[in-house]
Amino acid sequence: MTGASSGIGRATALRLYEEGYRILAIARRRERLEELARMVNDPEMFAVLACDVSVDGDVLCVAEYVEREFAGKLTTLCNIAGGALGVEQVADAAFDKWEGMFRSNVIGAGRVTKALLPALEASGHGDVVFLTSTASQAAYEGGSGYNAAKAGEHMIASALRLELAGKPIRVIEIAPGLVRTEEFSLTRLGGDQAAADKVYEGVEKPLTADDVADVIAYSVNLPHHVNLDLVTLRPLAQAAQHKLIRTT
Repeated sequence: MTGASSGIGRATALRLYEEGYRILAIARRRERLEELARMVNDPEMFAVLACDVSVDGDVLCVAEYVEREFAGKLTTLCNIAGGALGVEQVADAAFDKWEGMFRSNVIGAGRVTKALLPALEASGHGDVVFLTSTASQAAYEGGSGYNAAKAGEHMIASALRLELAGKPIRVIEIAPGLVRTEEFSLTRLGGDQAAADKVYEGVEKPLTADDVADVIAYSVNLPHHVNLDLVTLRPLAQAAQHKLIRTT
């Protein structure tokens, strides 16, 4: 489980643990992971490991841990790490932010997947889950860098599904719309809490991290011959990427 220190990654790690999965939760922020491990308090079934998915050496350590602790067999990889940085339009693009988004959303997901494919295949019934976004499906002003990064991750999932045809590994893409988490919009907007709050202002019941975790859990718990290639989910108030009902 990448991106497990907060938001959808954290919620999914806890949800699958409740389902009886043995969890390896990875993320950059060691202190947040250790706090999560203390809360769960089940080291046999819920382990944590600090890892930056954009760093080869960190991902190699994860692969070595899986080889050692999971006997080279892994049933499920959830690529949740990622996120958005900035809302600049192309004319004002901050390419350092674009590079950051591509490192985490695209290259990071690809790097972790490559490293763990042998263990997933060895399990005889593996799943690779990619958390993308409705931003991968429809562009919007100020979203170009994030649109491109999530579209890139979508294409990795699509190509991988073709490449693994005939092997016992499902490739599942989950693409949520508006999800209210504690950090996504705050990070994207440079720590501006007022601006982050405005993203959700007047929206009745945005999706939550737990909502998305429930969908991920459902998708990986289906009989293994059933592959949910792409699941798009939105709150009822969001009819499309550009159609969001606000009550105020």
